[in-house]
Amino acid sequence: METYVFDDTLEGLLTLIFDWYNRKPGAILVNSEKHYQPSAFNPAYVVSTDAEKATRVATGLQKKLTNAGWRNFYCTFLSELPEAFQHLFQFAVYVFSDVENPEDNYGNDSVLYVTQMARKVEREKHHLEAFIRFQQTSDGMYYAPVEPKYNVLPLIAKHFKDRYADQPWVIYDHQRRYGLYYDLRNLELINIDFQKHNTSNLPAPISEETNEEMYQLLWKDYFKSTNIASRRNIKLQVRSMPRRFWRYLTEKQVY
Repeated sequence: METYVFDDTLEGLLTLIFDWYNRKPGAILVNSEKHYQPSAFNPAYVVSTDAEKATRVATGLQKKLTNAGWRNFYCTFLSELPEAFQHLFQFAVYVFSDVENPEDNYGNDSVLYVTQMARKVEREKHHLEAFIRFQQTSDGMYYAPVEPKYNVLPLIAKHFKDRYADQPWVIYDHQRRYGLYYDLRNLELINIDFQKHNTSNLPAPISEETNEEMYQLLWKDYFKSTNIASRRNIKLQVRSMPRRFWRYLTEKQVY
């Protein structure tokens, strides 16, 4: 069985779908460059990302899906899971087979997978919107480090741009090594190389002039004073606030 390899981008995956229809090779395996392992038994076809091809496939899917169905497709892609790419390919082929209401047929394995995975990604988005904590640096920037389970920064961009429109901020995903930067006018993607010795690219230290440390201490004291030790329920806390977020939450540092 032939393996199609794309460049880990949404455009690359959409181009892969276009090329499959153009080449008509039958059943294939879908893999991204990040996860691909060469095999002597499965010849590989490396997809060359083409914006025009990707646009044609995206337009076709959007015509056959509701807005919610297209968002499910996009959210599933943001999960970055290897099996998700295979299901997205099969989902697209099923949608293009001209069945009625394809996104509602949960008897199809790929339709069910895309729907369930999209819900998980959306849940991670809501968690991030609730649990992000900014720290003001000495240069006036508000900085928030994050490490979400899925690549949800594209989904939270509008929320934070609307909510914090009056201050410059950076939300940086340390796991994926990119972030969102808002300068009071524009919102853009940035990359920071934390490995270099040159610190000019790094966020400035916490501001002392703006009493950032004092605010954090006050918040910790408030959280500690309102906490009833005898009623502390770690299992409930973990269910409501997964541990992977605790590292960057000021109030959790009191424990």
